[in-house]
Amino acid sequence: MGLGKQIRLNRLFSHSSSRLCSVAVDHFVGYSDHLPIGLANLPKCLAEIVASKPDAITMTKGTALTCWGPHAGKVPMILQAACFTVDERINEVITDPDECIRSGADALAVAICVRGKSEGAFIKKLSDAVSAAAKYDLPVIAHIYPKSFGPEGPKIIHDADNIFWATRVGIECGADVIKVGYTGDPVSFGQIVSSCPVPVVAAGGPKADTLLDALESMQGVVKSGARGATIGRNIWGHSDIGEALRAFKSVIHDGTTPAEALLAAAASR
Repeated sequence: MGLGKQIRLNRLFSHSSSRLCSVAVDHFVGYSDHLPIGLANLPKCLAEIVASKPDAITMTKGTALTCWGPHAGKVPMILQAACFTVDERINEVITDPDECIRSGADALAVAICVRGKSEGAFIKKLSDAVSAAAKYDLPVIAHIYPKSFGPEGPKIIHDADNIFWATRVGIECGADVIKVGYTGDPVSFGQIVSSCPVPVVAAGGPKADTLLDALESMQGVVKSGARGATIGRNIWGHSDIGEALRAFKSVIHDGTTPAEALLAAAASR
């Protein structure tokens, strides 16, 4: 590993727990019917997230260029290179390592789907990004989502076999960090994590019914040995973004129980 890549990865995994608690605000085409309330005002959302000091924030280049200036240098930034919908109505690359370096980002994220007729094209997209980023010693974080296909259309799935395959795709393409959905079981997820030579972090998943439910799932991620998580709607979709982020940090970094994390987060308002 080159020095530049090591420095950037060390920034992301700087906590003494060696785990990552990051937030993603790179969602937009996936909500083409309406924007969730938490993302409707990006400057406000980012300010609330930064105030509770996540380990990193993943965003698109447009968000970085228009909203990140007041927070530049306070929290590591990851730029999302991919833009797709599950039905592949949209499937594009929207930034590259050159823009990533110019913006001061610490890593390039590339979101892809696996399974289905476009799997090969998605794999090539990730592999090409890894090759292009190598010139700059820029880490690539692969966000890999397996799909199933049924009468109601394609959907993202999280069963162990498909998450194992998604992780293997990330390994074969040369990703530096692999983000995949949590299987819902620390044993099966732990087997996947232990088989992977690079850090595996969990996706925050669909919006949980309650913050406690989301934290209980995250407790399983920590038990599995994964290197943390990147969370979206279960943080910015909560009525108090700061409280939600503080609670996730407590579970991921400190190993506190979800109930204890909720109490501590609420007390520090």
